[in-house]
Parts: sequence; structure tokens; C-alpha cells
Amino acid sequence: MSSPSLRTARTGRSGDAWESAARVGYAVSGLLHVALGAVIVRIGLGAGGEADQSRLLASVGDGALGRVLLLCAGAALLALAAWQAADAFRASEARDRVKAAGKAVVYLALAATSVSIALGSAAKDQDSQAHGLAGTLMGAPAGRLLVGAVGVGIIAAGAFHVFKGVTRRFEEELRSPTHPEVGTGIRWLGTIGYAAKGLALGVVGALFTFAALTADPDKAAGIDGSVERLRDAPGGPALVVAVGLGFAAYGLFAVARARYARM
Repeated sequence: MSSPSLRTARTGRSGDAWESAARVGYAVSGLLHVALGAVIVRIGLGAGGEADQSRLLASVGDGALGRVLLLCAGAALLALAAWQAADAFRASEARDRVKAAGKAVVYLALAATSVSIALGSAAKDQDSQAHGLAGTLMGAPAGRLLVGAVGVGIIAAGAFHVFKGVTRRFEEELRSPTHPEVGTGIRWLGTIGYAAKGLALGVVGALFTFAALTADPDKAAGIDGSVERLRDAPGGPALVVAVGLGFAAYGLFAVARARYARM
């Protein structure tokens, strides 16, 4: 079961408009991960592509209907970010506050990207953003240490994803009064998905750490860059395909979470 602080964080009624919108946010995030997984599989098979969420969102935003869909997706993701932010403010334990705040930032950034692309802004690929972040941090006092700290933090997040998948701690976030149990298939999707995403995050963190060690911000990269590094490793194409399938599994899990999540 989830911690008491999060179980008691809610004051609204289950099933209200905010909760419904937040659940749609989980589904949007899930579909994006499925699409990202498909691109990663294509890269592993040698078909090319960019494993970048911003690029995927930009491909959806072609035409008036696509822009409307992106605005709706952004609104749902914003509702989910606000939901997580509410947990961060209301939770009594520091661990729960930090975890909820981190999720809020992630969903808020994704919502902002969706809305900005819908309103006509150019998509900014995540590798360029990673280069820019590393370069900005390196320009600050003790900049290389800051970049290294970011890398270590991302590696820790990746390791936690793997741990959460292998131990199935994500099940704490699925059971709800209306759906006390979830199927075996959803559990396996969560296990595989969290482990694959954790591996990709670990590579991203390692690249940031390498950028710090070499004082070269261009060594930092996002998911697309990490997939490229994996592809170039021994047995890389097969590993990239496995990671892509894992991302797709995580996406399907997130779609299921839209229904089964403990809110």
C-alpha cells in the first residue's frame, strides 16, 4: 500500500473533473512512450529515426487537428502535474514530497512542450537541451561538479526505476478502492517498462558524468543520444531493440495506470 501521507493527501472526491483529467494525463504520457519505443526499435533495426519526445509531439502537431490534440494533451498533462504538486505540498513525509515534486516537474515540462508546439514554437530536441544545460552549468563556479552531480542524480533515478520494476514497488501506486487488484499482464508491463526506462536513464546520466569528467558539454545527451551510444556498443542493435520494446511496455503500463492508479 502507498504511504499514509499520500493516501490522506486528497480532499477532493474520487472521480471529479481534476482526477479525470489527471488520469488522461497518464494515458497521454503512456501513448508518447509507446511511440518513442517504436522509434527506438526502428533505430535498433537500422531504419533510423530520432528518439526524441519533442520531435514526436511536433509530428502530431501538423495541421489544425494536430494542434488541437496537442493542446488537449497539454491540458491533461498540466492537470497531472498539478495533481502531483498537490501531493508534494500536502504529504507529511519528506521522501513523498520530493518524489511528488519531481513528477510534477516532469509532467509540467512535458505539458509546456506540448502547448508551445501547438502554439507554433519549434520543437527543441533533447540532445541540444542537454548540451545547453551542461554548458550553462559548466559556466558557473564549480560547474563541472554541478554537471557531475546532475549525471549522478540521473543515474540514481535510473537505478531507482530498475529497482522499482524488479521489486514491483509500482504496484503500490495501482491498487485503488474500485480496482483492488490488477492483472498479471499489467504487472509484467510495469516490470519490463521500468527496467528499460531505468537503463536508458542510466546511460543519460553516464553521459552527463562523462561530460563533467572531460569538461565537454557536448558529451551530454538526452534519450536519443543515449540510444545512439547503446547502438554503437557490442551487441548494441539488439540491446536498443530490447530497450525500445521496454519503452513501449512502459507506455502500455502508463495507459493502464490511467485507469488503475491510486489517486
